[in-house]
Amino acid sequence: MSITANPRTAELTSREGAEAYDLDRAHVFHSWSAQAALKPFVIAGALGSTVWDYDGKHYLDFSSQLVNMNIGHQHPKVIAAIKEQADTITMVAPPHANLARGQAAQRILEKAGPTFGKVFFTNGGADAVENAIRMARLTTGRDKIMSTYRSYHGNTGAAIVATGDWRRMPNEYSRGHVHFFGPFLYRTEFWAMSEAEECARALHHLERVMQAEGASTIAAVLIESVPGTAGVLVPPAGYLAGVRALCDKYGMLLICDEVMAGFGRTGEWFAFQGFDVVPDLIAFAKGVNSGYVPVGGVVISRDVAAQFDEQVFPGGLTYSGHPLAAASIVASIDAMTEEKIIENARMIGTDHLGPGLAELAAKHPLIGEVRGLGVFWALDLVTDAEARTPVPASVIGALKGELMARGVLPFAADNRIHVVPPCVITPDEVAQALSIYDEAFTAVEG
Repeated sequence: MSITANPRTAELTSREGAEAYDLDRAHVFHSWSAQAALKPFVIAGALGSTVWDYDGKHYLDFSSQLVNMNIGHQHPKVIAAIKEQADTITMVAPPHANLARGQAAQRILEKAGPTFGKVFFTNGGADAVENAIRMARLTTGRDKIMSTYRSYHGNTGAAIVATGDWRRMPNEYSRGHVHFFGPFLYRTEFWAMSEAEECARALHHLERVMQAEGASTIAAVLIESVPGTAGVLVPPAGYLAGVRALCDKYGMLLICDEVMAGFGRTGEWFAFQGFDVVPDLIAFAKGVNSGYVPVGGVVISRDVAAQFDEQVFPGGLTYSGHPLAAASIVASIDAMTEEKIIENARMIGTDHLGPGLAELAAKHPLIGEVRGLGVFWALDLVTDAEARTPVPASVIGALKGELMARGVLPFAADNRIHVVPPCVITPDEVAQALSIYDEAFTAVEG
């Protein structure tokens, strides 16, 4: 893949950086934050797996921004497709047909598999989850949605209540949500000693919650194929297939939230494809076009789509299937296919990130566990390896500072550092980043 920097970025100055910072602090309201203490990092430009500030310092982007920059920054084919579409037509309302929109849906369905027949486009991941929930309720005639405590599904009405973490609690305005514990052997809720025990006991727990809630009242189980923000919790062998079997047993739909895990992040087009399971609905966003234009959607099975052949689907969005977003999806999927970017992500995880992070864990006592696959990894940091006591926020803050000082842009959540570079990352860039992680951990531990 050949990427050429925009010459404009060479002209950026510290003065412009200061202006960007001052305007942000004066006028921009940031998400998930108390506003007064914020000191946002100002990004001037980006290319491939690298970003830089207005002083010209470069950073390896091992956050992929919000774990969405799968194809890398400024991929020329995606940029060119957006420009070409802008020259053709920039907006077509959802009731009409548009070539880019149809091509985008076709490309997504080709990667999802023959079970799926239609795509409903949204503006992002949260409203993709919202509409998947709506489809499940209308298709089954049931109300309740089950999801795990260790999850994040978005910041709209039903999506935030389906979320399991703390962000749900100030926002519980949506009805009919039930939570359960998914498998997580390192911090097991089931006193398990092996992946097999964790899987079996988690499935037993799920079925008992279904029965206790009244299985006939539950429309769907909503689950991240690989929970991301909660800690890159790779499910044990057989778990997702077991959830699928329980859904079939009790007449529920299975919704896989692939907003973060999809389109290469795990080394597969969709994460569920690595676990011998097929859902009824797939929520997607982020990696489908690496966020170059905001977009998301629901991939709908043929059976569920057929429910709305005669029944009106009571949902819609002004920008559903926006032509600029659709064109970026087509170009992104085509480039990822032609350039074998999915295969690169898989190779990087197997041959470089996985072994390299394991070596770091063996060297640094702060790292309690390494989890992940593809370019989707988390370091679970502890103060006591035996008790698995999570490190305090001050340790995470110190690590972030050390990483930034050495030229890595990190992603941190709770007591974890997530290692989530673009799918186009090279072995040399991984080696460079691993060296910096090593230095940062040494500095903090010292």
